[in-house]
Amino acid sequence: MNRPMNAQNNAENHENRVRRLRMRSWRRGIKEMDMILGPFSDKGFKDMSEADIDLYDQLLWENDQDLYQWFSNQIARPAKYSDLIAHIMQQHRQD
Repeated sequence: MNRPMNAQNNAENHENRVRRLRMRSWRRGIKEMDMILGPFSDKGFKDMSEADIDLYDQLLWENDQDLYQWFSNQIARPAKYSDLIAHIMQQHRQD
């Protein structure tokens, strides 16, 4: 489920947005996703463009079971998230 963008979302400043995304990354519906997305969100935004952060924001609105299956390669990832998921997993393996 994708969250609709509105004027309030567009007006959210970068610092507040990163804070919100970090919180949502650490408080997923399943612990496995907390352990992947939480550490990424603690350091992953530094080198990301606003477009990449937009995509990450969209990713967080996806169903946790779908996310887990995409990250664990149980089912094919949607093309729009493929590079982002690969980047997150690469960082996860380095930690």
